[in-house]
Amino acid sequence: MSEPLENNRENLSQASHATILVVDDEKIIRELCIHALRNFRVLQAGSCEEALRIYKREPVDLILSDIMMPGESGIDLLRQVKVFDPNATVVIMTGFVDKDIILNALKEDADDFINKPLNLLQLKTSIEKTLGRKALKEELAHIKRSDELKNAFLSLVSHKLRTPITGISLFLQNLRMGVFNPADPIFRENIVLANEEARYLGQLVADLLAFSKVMIHGAGINKSPCDLNEIVAEVLFKCREVHCNFDIEIDFEPGDLPPVQLDASKIRFALLQVADNAFKFSGKCGHITIKIGNHGNEASIVVSDSGDGIPESEIPKVFEKFYQIDPDHTGQIRGFGLGLFYARDFIRQHGGSISLASEPGLGTTVTIRLPLQ
Repeated sequence: MSEPLENNRENLSQASHATILVVDDEKIIRELCIHALRNFRVLQAGSCEEALRIYKREPVDLILSDIMMPGESGIDLLRQVKVFDPNATVVIMTGFVDKDIILNALKEDADDFINKPLNLLQLKTSIEKTLGRKALKEELAHIKRSDELKNAFLSLVSHKLRTPITGISLFLQNLRMGVFNPADPIFRENIVLANEEARYLGQLVADLLAFSKVMIHGAGINKSPCDLNEIVAEVLFKCREVHCNFDIEIDFEPGDLPPVQLDASKIRFALLQVADNAFKFSGKCGHITIKIGNHGNEASIVVSDSGDGIPESEIPKVFEKFYQIDPDHTGQIRGFGLGLFYARDFIRQHGGSISLASEPGLGTTVTIRLPLQ
């Protein structure tokens, strides 16, 4: 079987599960449309105002609207819906062949037209074709977004890797040219700096491998009974080892929890991202508190740090891809800005939630909630 035919059938299959909103002030017309579209989930509205209320409340894949109605017209509905949702799909029903009406509808980005009196077979075919085109447009948009994300990620990786490589390369060049005197304290300082850059480079490569696994295997979830206290303790030990900072004070309060059904690797990954940020932004002599609680139907993990905090305007961005908090505006924040994005995704896969509260100068608190059952 050819691939285009496979894709066409898949699009039709997806279309049959779509939700159609039929908008017409004539009840008989709405009922005829509902009968013709019985393979779809159909909602109905008798006015533009009612249709807008439904569209904002319900997931709607396509609006089928009459053009002439008391009060606001189908063109008014089309215009308002496109403001609310530029990607909305709208098919206009009209008994008029007025060129101005059709031009106005086209100007407002109508997706198709159906003439009255309605031919029910033509109606069904037009709806299926329009939904098929919508699915294709969404697929193309998804491919474009994927390409944009891939290019942004490659650019970010090259930038992040270039910084430590440049530091190490300059040190080796100076060493080869005899710039350093081995007895000079500056020589020893540069060895320490080069070693730190090499360690950071190794950590970047490790993070890159971890994120590549996440991107490839991120969709599936494999739960088993887990000790959440034990996972958090492992994460804290790992963070301490990675950051090599023993001056940060840690208060860990385990909770009284039964075994929790979790995908251990994904929850470990999510917690590692949160704890890593706490270490990263707590300074050299900071304080981190991790408290695990039992709230009947759910467990909570609260991670608080004594860092500089995050401005309120930045908080909504922290779970976005590639976003990094840069309190000193240096542009040299280490990491890829993917940790919290995937942490939220994995926690949501478990039916849980993650939230962040922060205030400049008072540190940051991240709260994770996971269902116990």
